[in-house]
Amino acid sequence: MSLFRWQLHGDGKTIASGEVVQPNERLAWPQTIGIGAQHVVAMFGATFLVPLLTGFDPATTLFFTGIGTILFLLITAGRLPSYLGSSFALLAPLGAVTGYVANGGQPLDEELASLAQGGVIATGLSLALIGIIVHFAGAHWIDKLMPPVVTGAIVALIGFNLAPAAWNNVVQAPLTAIITIAAILFVTVFFKGIIGRLSILIGVIAGYIAAVAQGEVNFDRIASEAWVGVPEFRAPSFDISLMGLFIPVVLVLVAENVDHVKSVSAMTGKDLDDITGRALFADGLSTALAGSGGGSGTTTYAENIGVMAATRVYSTAAYVIAAFVALGLSMFPKFGELVATIPPGVLGGAATVLYGMIGMLGVRIWVQNRVDFSDPVNLNTAAVAMVLAIANYTWHWGDMVFEGIALGSFAAIGIYHAMRFIARKRGTSLESPSPASVPGGAELDPGALHREPRSDEQPKN
Repeated sequence: MSLFRWQLHGDGKTIASGEVVQPNERLAWPQTIGIGAQHVVAMFGATFLVPLLTGFDPATTLFFTGIGTILFLLITAGRLPSYLGSSFALLAPLGAVTGYVANGGQPLDEELASLAQGGVIATGLSLALIGIIVHFAGAHWIDKLMPPVVTGAIVALIGFNLAPAAWNNVVQAPLTAIITIAAILFVTVFFKGIIGRLSILIGVIAGYIAAVAQGEVNFDRIASEAWVGVPEFRAPSFDISLMGLFIPVVLVLVAENVDHVKSVSAMTGKDLDDITGRALFADGLSTALAGSGGGSGTTTYAENIGVMAATRVYSTAAYVIAAFVALGLSMFPKFGELVATIPPGVLGGAATVLYGMIGMLGVRIWVQNRVDFSDPVNLNTAAVAMVLAIANYTWHWGDMVFEGIALGSFAAIGIYHAMRFIARKRGTSLESPSPASVPGGAELDPGALHREPRSDEQPKN
């Protein structure tokens, strides 16, 4: 299609039964603008939690998600609808470098934050390089490198490695954290459809109201900020010794992007395999761009997949609107400071649910793909990787530092392939065909690290 030139779907106001609005179509502009606004609301809660938990500027982060989304749509020629929100996979390395504890009393160290941005850039460029390889060589090698037992282990270990960070915030205001958690869980099971998918955002709002009532919120900085202005940008710096903390995150970003393509392809009935490499390259470039100016890295978002499924509108026009709305909001400093006032109890409560969800999404991958843990290869792959991450093992190799997530990720890949090779040679392998090898057997929900629970969904994975 001509980029950013959409055909009007039907009368532009209604969608006939059984039809969907394709990426190259749009509804009338009022309806398209409304759906674009829904996309902003859907990604808002998770996207803002990342800068709040890492000390990065919320407005700057929002700015780069808008820029990244437009860049993604351009590179994928408008064929793949997606919003690029903040990546939770980068939380652990960002925290490891900066040592920042959300609202812990100490401001973010600017020099350390700059070094963390260098790691984000390295992650993005690595992902972009993989995108180029996939564009020319195809994506089948990714499934072989990371079968479901490995992908599930990597996703799970990221979530469980972050658990202490959630506690560091909860302990500062336990009552507020409990209220936030309770609100998230209540919204999840009480409401259906789009409201149920916004449980994190609604829970944060409920916790915030409780925190204000208890005098835990300081509004002083809001008054001192201007109404209109550009976000605060910060130049990156680089330290090769820190790269070992960031590069393993690429494995998760690859899995998210590949399965985002699979999911949109299945829902729209369009074969999108040929743009998988472009999607990876675009997300990598967006992440590197974010790191260059003070953003925290991006990835495709499952919250927005939920909006598309609910509305049956897959038009990339709605995502262009969403991107420009995000860019507009990032230009209001008072808005950014209002978001930054969210106190530790609220952040701790939301992080408790989100980090736990990340961990359990890894388990869902195992269940969905019927990973057989009576097979000692699968069992030991997951067992060693999980303990390395949960205990946060650390290994210094010269100037390089590798912590739990990096060691666990590398261990999952290395142990699986080494043990599987030996087991096949010795005839002791118990492996069976994986559901991931057949159509529809996606290993990871698109953007699963950011998926909010839905009240009408039972665990399928």
